[in-house]
Amino acid sequence: MIDLPDLPLPGNGATAERLRGLAALGRADLVACRLAEGHADAVAIRAELGDLGRNDAAAERWGVWAAAPSSVTAERAGAGWQLTGDRPWCSGAEWCTHALVTASAEDGIRLFAVRNAPPSARPIEGTWPAIGMAGSDSRTVRFTDAPARPVGGPGAYVDRPGFWHGGVGVAACWFGGALGVADTLFTAARRKDLGAHALAHLGAVEVALGAARAVLAEAAARIDADPKADADRLALRVRATVEQAATEVIDRVGRALGAGPLCRNPEHARRVSDLTVYLRQSHAEGDLEQLGRLVVQEDLPW
Repeated sequence: MIDLPDLPLPGNGATAERLRGLAALGRADLVACRLAEGHADAVAIRAELGDLGRNDAAAERWGVWAAAPSSVTAERAGAGWQLTGDRPWCSGAEWCTHALVTASAEDGIRLFAVRNAPPSARPIEGTWPAIGMAGSDSRTVRFTDAPARPVGGPGAYVDRPGFWHGGVGVAACWFGGALGVADTLFTAARRKDLGAHALAHLGAVEVALGAARAVLAEAAARIDADPKADADRLALRVRATVEQAATEVIDRVGRALGAGPLCRNPEHARRVSDLTVYLRQSHAEGDLEQLGRLVVQEDLPW
């Protein structure tokens, strides 16, 4: 069972504490972190859009299932709504009791709160044959006339400032995973005399992690200073920096220690595999292109 963290909401003066909490979860267990981050993000979204506290129960476990928004359609059904369609990448497909789900409605893409239970919501077997992040159970969920409650108006999910705050939160999880991978190299360095090349890799890991830590701290301060400001450029820069740092950590730890930890240390091997998959939540060059377009719009970007 995953213990759900009680994290401060972003933009309320304690965003750094929130990011540190997510990083600590990622350092310990990336699968548990992924599910906890989804729940924490759902809480933040519902708070921002005025939905938090509506008949909530303490045992609820939420996810945010927003990939491929048009893969699910929303139709009015009497005084309410119903969702129908197959939504991929639903982390916690069995674990979540509720989810925030994007869907295509007559007036645009909307966000809905849905109870994750059969017969109206069922995970599809065989849709998550993953090795990395296998435990996140990110199967496709099939909705069939699922009763749904709208959360915000059309476009509210992506148009709110907190959309990008959530993106920074994911980067904090990546950072935590990178710390966990780096721990293996640090422990090896303490236990035995590593060669000069391995120590150089350790030094480079320290530089990469320091850069990631710094951009996360800057982001937390800026979000708290102006929580309603556009944070797209900030979040894209943070995510790219942390992704690059985490990728370098994976590479350098492998080059420093060889195949041993990947073949004989199941915890380390699982963490590397999980982090490799988790990092692909980034859109890579697509995100960098978007960031470049935002930079061009600034008179003095630096």
